[in-house]
Amino acid sequence: MKKLLICRHGKSFWGDPNLTDHQRPLAKRGLHDAPMMAKRAHSNHIIPEKILSSDALRAKMTAAFYLKSFEKLDIIYEISTNLYMTSVKEHLDEVKKTSNKIDTLFIFGHNPTLTLLINYFGEKLENLPTGAVFGFKFNVENWKDIAQENAEFWMYDYPKNLSTKTS
Repeated sequence: MKKLLICRHGKSFWGDPNLTDHQRPLAKRGLHDAPMMAKRAHSNHIIPEKILSSDALRAKMTAAFYLKSFEKLDIIYEISTNLYMTSVKEHLDEVKKTSNKIDTLFIFGHNPTLTLLINYFGEKLENLPTGAVFGFKFNVENWKDIAQENAEFWMYDYPKNLSTKTS
């Protein structure tokens, strides 16, 4: 069984016109929401074996909060240029490169591609909010075999979700 958690970066800062889109950091709300969401995942036993992040600053900052939340665990962390401003196919290609020793993968990236990826796997979602996480399970042994036909909804959480409890 393979588990994929699709994670959108936290709310980003737009206050400096000199920054490129790639250089934008997290805004105050993103700095609040990212550690909260990481704590929720951890307290709900949703734990990555590998974190794969876009190379954009706001995605790396969001992923860093998850790494900190899971710091006592041996999490593989990689940064990929193929998760920034790329297509669903390029995202899938990147995920399918994952070692089959890894069962739970978190990817950190951007809209609209992450929402399109969720829809590709058969879940109808209009927009993955900033800081949100959306998970699928795949009843396969190899990452290269994940597909629409074996995708199963696992979980969905977002910062304004008041029904989620953490311990």
